[in-house]
Amino acid sequence: MNSKKVITRIAPSPTGQMHIGTVRTALFNYIFAKQHGGTYFVRIEDTDRERNKEEWVDAIWRDFEWCGILPDKKYRQSEHIERHKELLASLVASGKAYLSKEPKKDDPSQTVEVVRLKNPGGVVTFSDLVRGDISVDTTDLGDFVIARSIDDPLYHFAVVVDDGDAGVTHVLRAEEHISNTPRQILILEALGFERPVYGHFPLILAPDRSKLSKRKHGASIENYRAQGFIPEALINYLAFLGWNPGTEEELFTLDELIERFSIDKLQKAGAIFDEVKMRWFNHEHLKKLSDQEFTERLVTFAGETPLPPYLGHILSLLRERSQTLGEALQALADGEFAFMEDNITYEPALLLKGAKVDAAAAKAHLQKVTEMLESIESTNFTAEGTKEVIFPYATEQGRSGVLWPMRVALSGKEKSPDPFTLCALLGKEKTLERIAQASRVL
Repeated sequence: MNSKKVITRIAPSPTGQMHIGTVRTALFNYIFAKQHGGTYFVRIEDTDRERNKEEWVDAIWRDFEWCGILPDKKYRQSEHIERHKELLASLVASGKAYLSKEPKKDDPSQTVEVVRLKNPGGVVTFSDLVRGDISVDTTDLGDFVIARSIDDPLYHFAVVVDDGDAGVTHVLRAEEHISNTPRQILILEALGFERPVYGHFPLILAPDRSKLSKRKHGASIENYRAQGFIPEALINYLAFLGWNPGTEEELFTLDELIERFSIDKLQKAGAIFDEVKMRWFNHEHLKKLSDQEFTERLVTFAGETPLPPYLGHILSLLRERSQTLGEALQALADGEFAFMEDNITYEPALLLKGAKVDAAAAKAHLQKVTEMLESIESTNFTAEGTKEVIFPYATEQGRSGVLWPMRVALSGKEKSPDPFTLCALLGKEKTLERIAQASRVL
């Protein structure tokens, strides 16, 4: 472990929606810094003028704020362009780099003057926190380009300068950057900077083991936020892509992850992204919210979409049946809980569709159910209380013949919660009114 105060960073480029892999990298950097009383910062890599957009810069800050991974410091790489130029000129002046006039790649008839680093060659070895010692023969790299011109440094050079000036002690990133590391080590040695500790996380893979992409797999924070995933669940799940605590525990808050996470427990193999599992995490975290918190999240997610006045009465059921806020909002929009409205309508035939009895038998069962429900005190008119009274009779007489017409009478729908849950939600008075209405229909 580096004896200096730990400083980590994440350096996203504002070229599109943020990939969930970027958030996972940010999460691991954030956790590692917090565990060691260090500093975590975000540096926007905005030197690609052709691809960068200001809207994506704003999106990066919005996404990190939503996730709760707030940096101690933040800045943009373009703010340091004069420093990059200064050190480029210094390397050329010292003979460690040189200007090279070469044919332009996309138009060989024109000449450009690039800056190349003098590569001493030989084997570069670095110790990786995840993968152990890695050695690379840099001879084949030759004298590689570090700037398009003396005023236009390339990514590799700018990254090394910024990390060195910021005192970054640990460069923790995805394994796709392993091949960049020897090149960056050569640059930092030429500049006389201290080498940081490196750690490369396993890639996040799609179920077919291809690299998870935003375009093909929709793997962006914005996509999952729009579906109604909540940040606590997303962070919890992303932490498990490549790591686990070594126990059966799965549900963690961010503070608990800071307490339990260990970088030496990261796996080397790629981590398979499983949206079904992420939905499970989301459901579990939704169930941990209080009624007030769940309501506030749903109201915020719904935006200008109006929510029904009976929302408070069905919160528990809605949360139990919805894995995301999007599913909850869709259930409300589809009328899944419209039985809570004052008036319901349905085709009379629906009362018998799944009952497996005729109208006379169904009506007789409803009359008996009415007598039993009337005997229940209002204080005990719960799902458990009504089931305790009705279920033995339904079992004796045939559950479909008793419970199907009872449930349709209460909900007006072919598919709905069980009749005992409906009794509890509607209350004694409305329950008896609806059963009486169904008896008249029969």
